Amino acid sequence: MDCVRVVTLNMWGEQQPLERRLEMILLGLKELRPDVIGLQEVRQIAGQLPNQAETLAKQLGYQFVWAPATKWGGGDEGVAILARHPIGAHEHVTLPPARPEETRVCLMARVDTPAGAVHCYTTHLNYRLTHGIEREQQVLAIDDFVRTHKSELPKIVMGDFNATPDHDEIRYLRGLHTLANRRAFYQDAFARRHPVESEAGFTWARRNPFTERLRWLERDRRIDYIFLTPISRDGRGVVQDARIVLDRPDPDGCYASDHFGVLADIQVTPLPPTA
Repeated sequence: MDCVRVVTLNMWGEQQPLERRLEMILLGLKELRPDVIGLQEVRQIAGQLPNQAETLAKQLGYQFVWAPATKWGGGDEGVAILARHPIGAHEHVTLPPARPEETRVCLMARVDTPAGAVHCYTTHLNYRLTHGIEREQQVLAIDDFVRTHKSELPKIVMGDFNATPDHDEIRYLRGLHTLANRRAFYQDAFARRHPVESEAGFTWARRNPFTERLRWLERDRRIDYIFLTPISRDGRGVVQDARIVLDRPDPDGCYASDHFGVLADIQVTPLPPTA
C-alpha cells in the first residue's frame, strides 16, 4: 500500500433518527473504504445502546478501540478508532481542564499497516465558543502525547476540535502561533489540498438541518480536522487527497450526523526520486 486512507467523523451519539443515521454512516464508510476511522461522540448506554464503535466495527469487519470521556445521559460518551489492519498498542490520556461534567480525552492506536506501524489519534475538544483557553491547554497536551510515540511514519491526529483555522489553538498546531512559549507543526490535510478557505470545507454547516438545535454555536465553520506530522524527505506524509465526506442527505433529507466527515489519503511509502 502506498497511502493510508483515514476518515474522521463526529457521530452525534444516539440522536434521532438513530437507526437511519447509523445506516447512512455504515453505507458511507463501506463506499469510502478507509483504512482508519476516527470517531467522536461515540455512545454506549447499558441495557439500551451497545457501544456504537463496536457495532460499526463488527459490521465493517474492522478492529476497534474505544476510550470513555464523560458520563452523560445515563451512559458514557467517548472517542474510538477503527482499523481494517491489526491494532497493536493503544492508550489514552485525559485532557485538561477535566471536570466531572465535561471531560475530554485523546486516544492513540498503533495501526499495523503493510507499510509499517502508523500511530493514529482521535480527540474531541471543548465545544463552547468561550472555551478558547481550555482548547489551547488541550492542544498542548495532545502535542505532548503525540511526541511520546516514536515513529518514522506519519502520525495522524483526527477529531472535532470545535475551532476554526483562524483560532489560536489551530494556528498553534499548524505552526503559525506560539502557546506557552512553544511551537509545533502539523499539516492540516484539508488545507494542503484546498488552501483557500471556502464553504466547501465547512463541517458544521447551516445546510445541515441537524445543526439548527445548536445554532447559537455559529454555523458554516470548518471545525473537524485531520492533522499529520511533517513530510519526510522521502515523501512520506504527502497528502495525496483530502475532502469533505458524509455530507449528503438521503432522499428524505436526513444526514448521517450533525457534522460532516473529513477524508485524507496520506502517503506512507517513499515517493520515487524526482529526475
